[in-house]
Amino acid sequence: MAYLDNIRTFIRVYELGSMSSAARDMRISAAVASARMSQLEEHLGVRLFQRTTRMLSPTEQGNIFYPGARKILDAVDEAEAEVNEVTLVPRGILHVSAPLGVGRRLIAPEVASFHADYPLINIRLRLSDRKVDLPTEGVDVAFFLGVPEDSSLRIRKIADCERVLCAAPAYLASRGEPNTIDALRTGHDCLNLRYPGAPEFQWPLQTKDGVKRIEVSGPFECDDGDILTNWALQGLGIIMKPLFEVSDHIKDGRLVPVLRQHPPIPIQMACLYSHRRKQDPKARLFIDFMVARITRNIGDLRLDFLA
Repeated sequence: MAYLDNIRTFIRVYELGSMSSAARDMRISAAVASARMSQLEEHLGVRLFQRTTRMLSPTEQGNIFYPGARKILDAVDEAEAEVNEVTLVPRGILHVSAPLGVGRRLIAPEVASFHADYPLINIRLRLSDRKVDLPTEGVDVAFFLGVPEDSSLRIRKIADCERVLCAAPAYLASRGEPNTIDALRTGHDCLNLRYPGAPEFQWPLQTKDGVKRIEVSGPFECDDGDILTNWALQGLGIIMKPLFEVSDHIKDGRLVPVLRQHPPIPIQMACLYSHRRKQDPKARLFIDFMVARITRNIGDLRLDFLA
């Protein structure tokens, strides 16, 4: 297994561009990662990376070796998946990513139940509201909200999630409630989710003439959706959120829906996974489990039903 470990380490170093980042991702020390690279280079008789005190970059030989190494690792992973399926005892590590709101409210609370059913599967959950690149970040299953850009991955739709515009009573008392789309756009502070590389954000609102995409702005932006919710609770502005993220705050009156005659279009919740010939049974079991739990938890959630 030493040679495979060396190849796995090479791939993570190549994809993450850093020995220390690869070591953290694989839960090994930087010294172990460096030793594995040295062993692999000695075996191949070439330098795979140019190393300096400030940077690391692949050599020409490293760039040539990467596609073949990736194929080797994919083939091994697929073979292991087939063995797991035959033995009916799925085991190993599953790397899962999700947006903060989805992960904290819908995925993380169910992990213990999943592990009780499948104790040989270990979950590594990463939460972030930024876009996740499955191949380069070593993610097996990625839950997301919206429409994926990468058509090379498989997608499983989970639900269309109702969204709502809402604000704290204190904000509405001081600024008034927007009664029209133009009033929202020009006279109110809107709290936006932004992260590096994010497109310019627009709120897609439903009108009698179809969907109208509104450019909104405000004094505060963040790459963490839960911080936007906290800011809204503090009376700093209006947010657009999936209903499952703010339903409890609406029930207890801490947030109030606004502009209900022009609701945002629903947002798709789905998950992405690798487009391999044989799907990893660990991934399939986790996806099936979570889809059932998520559907049960948010399937009947509607703004009109809230008290």
